[in-house]
Amino acid sequence: MKELVLVLAVWPLFSSLQLLKKVASNRCSNNSYVINVMLMNYSDFPLSTDSLKLAVKQALDRVQKEFQMTGENVTVDAIFHPFTSSFYVSQACRTSTCEGVELIKTIYDSGTLGCAVIGPACTYATYQMVSLETILSLPLISVGSFGLSCDYKENLTRLLTPARKLNQFFYHFWRHSGLPFKTTTWESVYIYKRTETSEACLWYMNALDAGITEFSEKLKFKDILRTPELLKKTVKNPNRKSNVIIMCGSPEDIGSDLGTEKVDNDIVIILIDLFNNVYFKKNTSADYMHNVLVLTLPPANYSYNTVIRDYIEMEDNILMEDDFLAGYFNAVLLFGYSVKKFVVSQSPMSPFNLIHEFRNTTFEGVVGPVTLDEFGDIDTNLTVLYTSQTANYFKPLLYFNTQSNDTCEATNSPDFIWKNHKLPSDTPGTGPHILTIAVFTLTGIVILVLIISLLILRKYRRDNERRWKKWSHIPPEEILPLETSETSQISLKIDEDKRRDTTQRLRQGKYDKKVVILKDLKNSDGNFSEKQKIELNKDVLNDKISYPDGTFMDWEFKISVMYDIAKGMSYLHSSKTEVHGRLKSTNCVVDNRMVVKITDFGCNSILPPRKDLWTAPEHLRHADVSQKGDVYGYGIIAQEIILRRETFYTKHCWDNREKLYRVERGEGVKPFRPDLTLETVGEKQMEVYTLVKSCWEEDPEKRPDFKKIESTLAKIFSNFHGQTNESYMDTLIRRLQLYSRNLEHLVEERTELYKAERDRADRLNFMLLPRPVVKSLKETGLVEPELFEEVTIYFSDIVGFTTLCKYSTPMEVVDMLNDIYKNFDHILDHHDVYKVETIGDAYMVVSGLPKRNGNRHAVDISMMALDILSFMGSFELRHLPGLPVWIRIGIHSGPCAAGVVGIKMPRYCLFGDTVNTASRMESTGLPLRIHVSGSTINILKRTDCQFQYEERGETYLKGRGTEITYWLTGTEDKKYNLPTPPSVENQQRLHDDLAEMITNSLQKRENEGSKAQELSRVGSQRSGTLEYLQLVSTENFTTYV
Repeated sequence: MKELVLVLAVWPLFSSLQLLKKVASNRCSNNSYVINVMLMNYSDFPLSTDSLKLAVKQALDRVQKEFQMTGENVTVDAIFHPFTSSFYVSQACRTSTCEGVELIKTIYDSGTLGCAVIGPACTYATYQMVSLETILSLPLISVGSFGLSCDYKENLTRLLTPARKLNQFFYHFWRHSGLPFKTTTWESVYIYKRTETSEACLWYMNALDAGITEFSEKLKFKDILRTPELLKKTVKNPNRKSNVIIMCGSPEDIGSDLGTEKVDNDIVIILIDLFNNVYFKKNTSADYMHNVLVLTLPPANYSYNTVIRDYIEMEDNILMEDDFLAGYFNAVLLFGYSVKKFVVSQSPMSPFNLIHEFRNTTFEGVVGPVTLDEFGDIDTNLTVLYTSQTANYFKPLLYFNTQSNDTCEATNSPDFIWKNHKLPSDTPGTGPHILTIAVFTLTGIVILVLIISLLILRKYRRDNERRWKKWSHIPPEEILPLETSETSQISLKIDEDKRRDTTQRLRQGKYDKKVVILKDLKNSDGNFSEKQKIELNKDVLNDKISYPDGTFMDWEFKISVMYDIAKGMSYLHSSKTEVHGRLKSTNCVVDNRMVVKITDFGCNSILPPRKDLWTAPEHLRHADVSQKGDVYGYGIIAQEIILRRETFYTKHCWDNREKLYRVERGEGVKPFRPDLTLETVGEKQMEVYTLVKSCWEEDPEKRPDFKKIESTLAKIFSNFHGQTNESYMDTLIRRLQLYSRNLEHLVEERTELYKAERDRADRLNFMLLPRPVVKSLKETGLVEPELFEEVTIYFSDIVGFTTLCKYSTPMEVVDMLNDIYKNFDHILDHHDVYKVETIGDAYMVVSGLPKRNGNRHAVDISMMALDILSFMGSFELRHLPGLPVWIRIGIHSGPCAAGVVGIKMPRYCLFGDTVNTASRMESTGLPLRIHVSGSTINILKRTDCQFQYEERGETYLKGRGTEITYWLTGTEDKKYNLPTPPSVENQQRLHDDLAEMITNSLQKRENEGSKAQELSRVGSQRSGTLEYLQLVSTENFTTYV
């Protein structure tokens, strides 16, 4: 409502001011020239109107005397116009938007308008008077109006240093690297914006903060500090991004905001304090000013050769000690100087000619020459001061001429507090000092030596323990004798003729409730060699295969036992043991649970080489062990299992020694081997017999390895499953074997199902939270909050959503939002963005987090906003066809923090001033418009994408002040079918037009038989009108909220 009242009040003023264009005045001719002085009583400028009047009158006296000296009969006078209005409650410059316009209208209506006007000093008031819609034909002189919005105005002259000149100084000072005391360029800065500040400081700091200036465009890092606490934390934070801080105020402000806090030695604070002559008087500097450079203006009678402590202020200057009084004095002198030129040359004086005389000129001011540039802004010599650490008073460091942008050094060897008496780098040191590197290197070497020493000591102690230990894995007293019922351990060794049994009966015992087999070793005293001790330390092979109780006579069971031995040996050969070396039927034992166990491996260095019927021919000739030798022994065991006869059974020889002799010699075309007749067996048994015979090959290279044996037996075993008539035991064994074979496939199938469910859950999680966040939550259960240096945030909402809800049922509202935001979500899939959340009709999207993408975040958000706006141009509500749906879009770029909030239903949330500013950009925008901040436009300029945009003007954003904002309208390389934004006239008639449209839509829906909402629910139905939108808009480029 306040905005509507403001617009209604200002609109008549803007209309009446159109009459002021090119208006001549009868008070600007006939040798009588009048200048109008507007006296605006603001708290920002503590000077009283009486002081201003006195300065103006003294200046008029000087001008009049100059005319008298030339003999010209000319009268120059001033008319003072104090501001009095009951409509405005003026408190300060920030509330002075319309006072200047009101006062100039009053001057015009009273008929007292002269040749020129000394206008308000406030930026807000001056901007309204010189804006494009209210431009005056008369020259306007301002002692102030520092903001960037008042730059380059054709009829405005400013007699105090504007923010534009200050930005030029910082741009050149940051780039300087050839000064004696500054050898590096600076590319980063912190800007400290105090809450309580003067009018000049407000606009100086806003100009430095603006992202579209030449100074800001060259920076790689810039951040805003808004509280003293944040300032104190930054000056002592070793992880800060910049060493340079710019602020505006006085030395007392630094003392109050920093207090007694000690700052880091590399910190440089640049204090902007232009209108303060205290630095040039006989006074000492405070200790907290040692890290401070002061940017100020020297007094009028101060020269480069003057020593500050020797500067003495003259009594004549006391009246002009205040720069604002001097500005008003100089304004009158400028006017008199220009009038004198017209009078002497007898040239006609028009407003245009007078404005031209205020450009590119130099005149004698109150205490010295005053120079104005081509835009009517004053040029000065800015001075940078520093505090001498020995003398403890201010000394000049350099001078900067704003007219030529030249820098002049005041000293080549300043008495700085900083290292080597030079300004430090703007970024903190990225690496440690040489001493730190040396300390860490030495520490690392010491730690490495200690680790190596500990490893050597550990190995020595282990070897020593092994050397003195009586080697026995189990104490003898813990081995108990077996009971009669427990001696059921059997071997695969088969002996048909007990009279020829030369095998020693196995010694058995009980340890830890388990039956064990005991064997004697030659080293009865327990003293083993190092190699033997290492072998005895190896892990025991743990490969158990279970079977039900049954008989060995079945052929399928025989193949199963052979398969399990081959599988055990295949595992043994692929383990660290690599070779058995003593494989024989007595080392393959089966307990009462039908578990086949392979024993006696890993003892080749302890037990003597063997020569028995299971030993391969090559090892009988040369005592050794090998994997191919194990295959030969497996073939002998397989013959025992198949025939169920004694070892190496043959009808041609009965003596074991003769058998060994004939095998070792290997003479003849066909080497001597046990009997395994192929003529009397069936087709299925033939494959097994052939496999066993291949294990006996004289050439070890022709023998298969255990992997091949295992696969061949598995294939043979599977052929038995095609039998139709089988016994119960056959079925049981086959099913157990099938279960064993298919268990792996079952596990794989269940694993695939698990992976599918896991992927579905992951996809659902990725729809709710970003992928890196989901991964962190799954792995650690925590998500560390992260600070992102630069992201772009998008906000949009539906204009008139509350009124739409009044004319819709709850289900229709849900369907409406679902239709809109489902299409929004599809658009998001084509851009590198992340949807944060939707709250009601608000839609929030961000780019640049959690995955950083350089400058692409601004490009993706901008293109996404154009796609969304193009879609809204063709969208139609299902329950209110023909009714336009408008959205407002706001975009802003900057830093922000992100993290997961909460445990139950966690949300990935964004925090920081950038989020608030993006929301303000949306709320201050207009329907069917994309409102973009200056920081986003600045990023888009750095990319290769050619975006089209229009400058909107200054927009007041709550919490940030006034900033230049823009409308995004498209791109150069792609045509967007964007809807036409409503004009000002349409917005004013929106109330009636949309009321009629909603009524027609409801009537149409009712005629078609749809379930419509009762109109009696709308509060304004009684008066015959419908509530829809309440918009406030003006023709002015500046929007105030």
